[in-house]
Amino acid sequence: MLKILIPTLMLIPTAWLTPAKWVWTTTLGQSLIIALISLTWLSHLSETGWSTLNAYMATDPLSTPLLVLTCWLLPLMILASQNHMQLEPQNRQRVYLSLLTSLQVFLILAFGATELIMFYVMFEATLIPTLIIITRWGNQTERLNAGTYFLFYTLAGSLPLLVALLLLQKDTGTLSMLTMQYSKPLELYSYADKLWWAGCLLAFLVKMPLYGVHLWLPKAHVEAPIAGSMVLAAVLLKLGGYGMMRMMIMLEPLTKELCYPFIIFALWGVIMTGSICLRQADLKSLIAYSSVSHMGLVAGGILIQTPWGFTGALVLMIAHGLASSALFCLANTNYERTHTRTMILARGLQMVLPLMATWWFIASLANLALPPLPNLMGELTIITSLFNWSPWSLLITGAGMMITAGYSLYMFLMTQRGPLPTHIIALDPSHSREHLLIALHLLPLLLLILKPELVWGWTA
Repeated sequence: MLKILIPTLMLIPTAWLTPAKWVWTTTLGQSLIIALISLTWLSHLSETGWSTLNAYMATDPLSTPLLVLTCWLLPLMILASQNHMQLEPQNRQRVYLSLLTSLQVFLILAFGATELIMFYVMFEATLIPTLIIITRWGNQTERLNAGTYFLFYTLAGSLPLLVALLLLQKDTGTLSMLTMQYSKPLELYSYADKLWWAGCLLAFLVKMPLYGVHLWLPKAHVEAPIAGSMVLAAVLLKLGGYGMMRMMIMLEPLTKELCYPFIIFALWGVIMTGSICLRQADLKSLIAYSSVSHMGLVAGGILIQTPWGFTGALVLMIAHGLASSALFCLANTNYERTHTRTMILARGLQMVLPLMATWWFIASLANLALPPLPNLMGELTIITSLFNWSPWSLLITGAGMMITAGYSLYMFLMTQRGPLPTHIIALDPSHSREHLLIALHLLPLLLLILKPELVWGWTA
């Protein structure tokens, strides 16, 4: 664990002490080495559960894929931000890199924590760098509004969780995840217990986000700079799912009765946000809403608590992290050339950037869950387990998948096909930096087809 954490912490002095012309290259190189070393965690996926254990941190089959995704994303964020940060003063570039690094440190500590209180503190600490990145480097004037939404939704959701955890500590005497699963089940019957159950899950459902408390997400995604959008889509939403999987073990036997409204909201959200995507004019907003619909499926898969549901949720979280992040990068390359996010104004780009159109095509297909991509594995296992829980859910999930395919193709056709508008005259050619960036998103996604048991979690 320390062989990843210490080099990541040392990225901050690297960003500040490197000569100006080498800042981006050295930080990119160092973060890429950290990402490659983090792949060694995948070789320790033991059947016994926890490995690389110390007093505070550990990895197990559930947290390892998310940890590797976190480490993999930092070099990609640095690669994506390089172009539009070039005009900023030197100090601001260094602050930006330091914020991205601190975000990665907090995320590693959150996913690796064995104590629930440490997980909670790191879960909250990720707010601060994200908030600064959104409010300082966002594109439009609404970024302060978006930052406020992001902060208050997450804070209001997660304060009940703190109270719930303190109550749990009082009852069981421990908050260690290693011993939690072996402690005797809690006797939960009273109304207060039901409130406690809701308090435990509310923070994670807001973070995921569940349809109904999702309003912060499109704002935050759309106003954030490219690195903010990438880390929000790829990792920060997954904190919610991960926390839910960890807490679910202790919430028996209440979950069977109390999860109904939440599953209904999640599945209804799949259809509603999909329909919102179909009438979006703003490219980043469309990708942001599509995240809500995918995470709705994940929430449903976790809440019914079957091994298949958990597996599907984890696979879909990893696959969505890579595919959604790739789509944000592609949207950003369009934005840097045309300076607009409105799809009607920047269409027919296949004529000028044919290789980019190929990347767009692969990323859109990944987003609509084309077989045999991991996105489909995740969605199918979740849909199967939901069908097992209630056959009627097939109607909603089936319609959701149809709508997903619809808006993914709509997005691809709007941005790439058709005649080139006359006002697009001089576009920069696509750079090898951008092609490398998208390739590093989509190659892991394609390679996971060959060895999906890396991200299957506990059922592997």
